[in-house]
Amino acid sequence: MTGSDALAEQLIRLLDARLTDPLEILLDGDGSVDVVRARLHRRALDWAFVIEHGSEPEAVGMLARLIATLYPDDHAFAPPVQWWRTPLGQAVARRMGHPFVTSVSYAMAGAMLGITRQGVHDLVRRGRLPRHPDGGVPVRAVRDRLLAAGPGASDSGPDPQTRDDSGPDPQTRDDEEQP
Repeated sequence: MTGSDALAEQLIRLLDARLTDPLEILLDGDGSVDVVRARLHRRALDWAFVIEHGSEPEAVGMLARLIATLYPDDHAFAPPVQWWRTPLGQAVARRMGHPFVTSVSYAMAGAMLGITRQGVHDLVRRGRLPRHPDGGVPVRAVRDRLLAAGPGASDSGPDPQTRDDSGPDPQTRDDEEQP
């Protein structure tokens, strides 16, 4: 499954759960909802392609529209840490970073990079990621690291030439993802 396919699949699930299923309930099973659902499913494929392969302005605009539609709230967009590991979370991290904050916690940076919180701590300690003056890691630095790794790649942790093999590998620990 390609990145676009996984992203489209997640978008379809979100569109069904947040838009068409409630609409079907409100309209008491009206058949027109099936037409809307089918159209949204087709469009999700197009949106995923734009997010993954379109120009940055197109992708960022599409992501902004999707976030505003699928995650409406009176509060700022603040998904849980694990959301950043999803195809949509990874696309947002690569294309725009976090849309509303300038720094994120080590746990969130780890989820965005596909590593543990301890892995982020090691990258900061070794100077591979800067520490934000207010704590955490600058979103821009996380995004820059993702872009340097290439499309669809997650960060594998510290750079091999600077890795200290004197102890256990912190990358194998997933118990540190609690916010």
